[in-house]
Formats: sequence, structure tokens, C-alpha cells
Amino acid sequence: MLLLMGTGVAVASSSSRGSPDHYAFELVEREVKQGSGTTILVRLVDERTGKVVPDAVLFISRIDMSPDGMGSMTAPLELQADTLPGYYRFETDLSMEGAWALTLAAKIPGLPSPIQRRLVLQAVP
Repeated sequence: MLLLMGTGVAVASSSSRGSPDHYAFELVEREVKQGSGTTILVRLVDERTGKVVPDAVLFISRIDMSPDGMGSMTAPLELQADTLPGYYRFETDLSMEGAWALTLAAKIPGLPSPIQRRLVLQAVP
């Protein structure tokens, strides 16, 4: 499935970027393996076209267990190099099973303000 998505990548022109409300981060998989060395893959999508946005600059990333009422339970989160434009690969150590919130913010060229979104994923055994 990931290979199919990679073949449909297109570049949007910055003159037609619109509003920050038109963009969303999406989890490629909502369930990930609990433990160390867990990989999380996220894409940034223009919701009007369904196409990934390849030229955004990510500047905030955080993961915590706030969906399970434990916002102070955080995990290290490291952005990894990815070969697919518009996709962000993170490595983390999810010490507990349960719901984790991934908070991301990015600046998209041509937009007046950055976007910030919160995604919820599930760490499973």
C-alpha cells in the first residue's frame, strides 16, 4: 500500500495553497508495536485534492499518553530521514500499551500561518 501512495505524489503550487484548515496530518497506520524502536509514519495531505504536500517544514513534534489521561507520560521522538516527499517517519520508544497522542506543527510555504494537528495512535503488544 505504501508503494502505491508513493507513486501518486504530486507537487502543489504555492499560489493555490489556501487556508491552513485545508491541510491535515494523517497516520499511515493507526496501530503500532509497543516497545523500543517503534516507527510511526505520517503524511501531510491537502484535503481538497487528497495529494501529499512535499515542501512543508516540520518544527514541533511531541508524543504523550494524554488520550489515556496521562499527559505527563511522554516518549522520545526522533524524526528520521524519509525518501517519500510529504511523509514524516519518526522513531520512538513507547513504554506502555494504550493510546498515544502525536502533536505536529509545520510551516507550509505560501500559507500565512503554520498548521498544528494532534493524531491519536494505539500502541499494541
